[in-house]
Amino acid sequence: MRPSGRDVSEMRPISIETNVTKHAEGSCLIKIGDTHVLCTASLEARVPPFLRNSGLGWVTAEYGMLPRSTGSRMRREATAGKQGGRTVEIQRLIGRSLRAGVDRVAMGERQITVDCDVIQADGGTRCAAITGGWVALRLAVNKLMKAGDIISDPLTDHVAAVSCGVYAGQPVLDLDYPEDSDAGVDGNFVLTGAGKMIEVQMSAEGSTYSRDQMNTLLDLAEKGISELVVAQKQATES
Repeated sequence: MRPSGRDVSEMRPISIETNVTKHAEGSCLIKIGDTHVLCTASLEARVPPFLRNSGLGWVTAEYGMLPRSTGSRMRREATAGKQGGRTVEIQRLIGRSLRAGVDRVAMGERQITVDCDVIQADGGTRCAAITGGWVALRLAVNKLMKAGDIISDPLTDHVAAVSCGVYAGQPVLDLDYPEDSDAGVDGNFVLTGAGKMIEVQMSAEGSTYSRDQMNTLLDLAEKGISELVVAQKQATES
C-alpha cells in the first residue's frame, strides 16, 4: 500500500491554471498533488552571444525553491551568493527538455526564458517544472504567432515529465515525498507527446534494479505522460 493510498499506476491530481501573472508573456501555476510550481515565460529580443547572427532561437530556464516550500525554512540561494549544485542541474535539465520540443529555426533569433519557482514541494518538483514550463512556453509562443512575429509554430510537440520508482519493492508512478525519500530506485522520465524519450534519469537509492523493472517503470511513465499531455492540452487549447 502506498502512503497516499493510490494505486501503483495512479497519478496525483493534476491542475494547471494559466495566465496567473500580469506581465509574463506566458504563465501557469501547475499543481501535481501537493507540489505546486509557478512557471513564467519571458520573451527577449536577443540570444546568447554564441548564437548571434545564426538565425536560431534559444530557450533557457531558471529554477528555484521558495524558503518555505518545504517543511522547514530553506535559506535563499541569493543570500549564499551562489546557486547550489542541485539547482543548477535541475534548471539545465528543464532547458534541455524544453529545447527538445522546439524548432529553433522557426523560432527566429529570439530567446524565451522559462522561470520555474517551487511554491510548495512534495516530490517531483523538476517534473512539474518541465510540464508547467512547457505550458508557459506554449502561451508565450502563441502570443508571438498572434502578433505575426513568427510564421510557423516552432513547438514541434508537447514535452512533459514524471517520476517513477521502486517503493517497498513495487514499481510505482509519480512519487510523492514520503515515497521519494524511501524509494529503492528513483527515476525521472522526460518524454514528448508522441512518446519519444528526451531524457531518463535512473538511479539506485539503496537497491539495484533489473531490466524488467526498468521497462515496467518506463511503461508507467508513458501512462503518466499521456495524462499530463491531456492536462497541457486542456490548459492551452481552452
